[in-house]
Amino acid sequence: MKHKLLANDAGERTFILILEEDDEAFACLTAFARQERITAASITAIGAFRSATIAFFEFETKNYKKIPVEVQTEVLSLMGDVAVNEKDEASLHLHVVLGLSDGSTRGGHFLEGHVRPTLEVVVRETPAKLRRRHNAELGIALIDIDQA
Repeated sequence: MKHKLLANDAGERTFILILEEDDEAFACLTAFARQERITAASITAIGAFRSATIAFFEFETKNYKKIPVEVQTEVLSLMGDVAVNEKDEASLHLHVVLGLSDGSTRGGHFLEGHVRPTLEVVVRETPAKLRRRHNAELGIALIDIDQA
């Protein structure tokens, strides 16, 4: 993965990240956010994967149903945010829409994607600290704006 700082103004940084073939996108983005000590940001990306794993949150069971996508796909839209978890580490929440060769799509909560040939990512940081806390009633971690 390559990255470059595009702008740094009043505590707001904008980065471009270029992931290369075989990079695992979720791990690369998490490592980058932690390395740069990002505590609040938005993420957008386009590119392609040779395989990916997405998920659907089943509210009744409070579990994510994994959906493997074992074919080449276009990343039509990958978007989400960065906040910090209860350990003060960057925590990503991302969703993705993947385009298949027949024009159909698959989408959901983004868990993993193996890049082929590239993924172009923009990270826009804000000078804030968003905290993600586990909500026991819902069974997921959500941004707690009262702690921002």
